[in-house]
Amino acid sequence: MIEGHGDDLFLYGDKIKVNFSTNIPQAVDHTGLLKHLFACGDIFRNYPEPVPRSVEQQLANKYGVATDNIIVTNGATEAIYLLAHAYREGKSGIIIPTFREYQDSCSIFLHTIKFIKVLSEVSGDMQMVWLCNPNNPNGHIFDRTELLATADRFKDTLFVVDQAYADYSVSEVLTVDDVIKRNNIVMLKSLTKQFTIPGLRIGYAIGSADIINRLRVLRMPWSVNSMAIQAAHYLLEHSDSYKIDASILHSEAVRIAKAMTVMGIKTETTDCNFILGCLPGSTASALKQWLIDRHGLLIRDASNFEGLSPRHFRVAAQSYEENNLLINALKEWISLS
Repeated sequence: MIEGHGDDLFLYGDKIKVNFSTNIPQAVDHTGLLKHLFACGDIFRNYPEPVPRSVEQQLANKYGVATDNIIVTNGATEAIYLLAHAYREGKSGIIIPTFREYQDSCSIFLHTIKFIKVLSEVSGDMQMVWLCNPNNPNGHIFDRTELLATADRFKDTLFVVDQAYADYSVSEVLTVDDVIKRNNIVMLKSLTKQFTIPGLRIGYAIGSADIINRLRVLRMPWSVNSMAIQAAHYLLEHSDSYKIDASILHSEAVRIAKAMTVMGIKTETTDCNFILGCLPGSTASALKQWLIDRHGLLIRDASNFEGLSPRHFRVAAQSYEENNLLINALKEWISLS
């Protein structure tokens, strides 16, 4: 899905004033991190750890689990592909619409894929079930009780629960304890999202030692570079300086959604900071290009999500003032349509 990700800011250079395509807030001060990385200048002269054991140990200490329960990867995306590889040629259920990498990784490793829409459609012949929590692109949270009950019912099925956006959620999500108590759930997490560093690819998976060890034997050496490792150490040590105010971001997302609904743009209820919208007419690609050309605003054309239409798009709340720019631009678009 190299050409299918939403945050394609790199295509437009300095034309973009505000990026609503990424689900990550833009107004974050990384001065301390930059100073730390500058002070680690010699990291460029040597190879990184073949496997990022030091970060795995730091995360294990943070969660109070064994290092055997954690694998640190090149973004959560590497963990997705390792999982699809580890269970190659299996049968996977994917709850849609959702992040396309689950489908793409399963296709590469010859899984039989069944698309489902709700947990109640999970069946015992599925070797794996993939879900995003909160879900990208609609921001929905799976009910924790129902999710755990489903996993407990299908003990021979591996549930891959991608909680990359959990820090942006106002609702209850799975805990590390929920995962460690079971042998059939693996949780994906993202330092990229938690600390708003998408350019530094670093994430991790938490699960039983058996599951994690299946991934370790497939991971290539040096998949996580020295800068990402050093950034992870700094950020985990200074996590109190990176608290995400999920309630403010969610309230802004709700405000945007209400304004869009008044305009005739259908929206879905969200439990986090981003919103899925559906235009009453025209296409998301046309709206995207118009917003770029007219206002320098970038949105996510969501038409390539399985189960969505050419009229679907996604936006993520930014600052109050920036969100007003988007709302007013959408009003102008609707008036011209």
